[in-house]
Amino acid sequence: MAAVIADASVLIALGQIGQLSLLEKLFGEVMIPPAVAREIAPSLPRLPPSIRTQALQGALDPRVVEAALDAGESQAIGLALETEAERLILDDLPARRLAARLGLSVVGTAGVLFTAKQKGLLPAVRPSLDALRDQGFRLRQDVYEQLLSAAGEAKADT
Repeated sequence: MAAVIADASVLIALGQIGQLSLLEKLFGEVMIPPAVAREIAPSLPRLPPSIRTQALQGALDPRVVEAALDAGESQAIGLALETEAERLILDDLPARRLAARLGLSVVGTAGVLFTAKQKGLLPAVRPSLDALRDQGFRLRQDVYEQLLSAAGEAKADT
């Protein structure tokens, strides 16, 4: 299985709603760079063994450095490039746009929940999305509605 790299936001968000185990169920092992490990330590002092820290072996790609993202996002994108990751999980829009321009396959926290529903790991995505929003997770209303519609959980579908 190819590498899956995660940024802090997805780990913290899934941890807040008790769904961190979905990452292992969906992807097996997930790698995080050292900056992400430092960012999540206050919120998630004990990570499951399936989430391991992996340092970058080389320097950050100059395109990543120029983007002036935070350290966790920069290292996550750098590690994804370095490992030729199958997937990069991050939520910050500027970071997602850069990662996509660099040819990386990107999914966010809401996308992880949607995939878990598709694979039968969650009976419904709405409760988890609502729990995220209750925790202060920013999810545009149109994206929320599109996800619910795609999951067959739009108001008209219930």
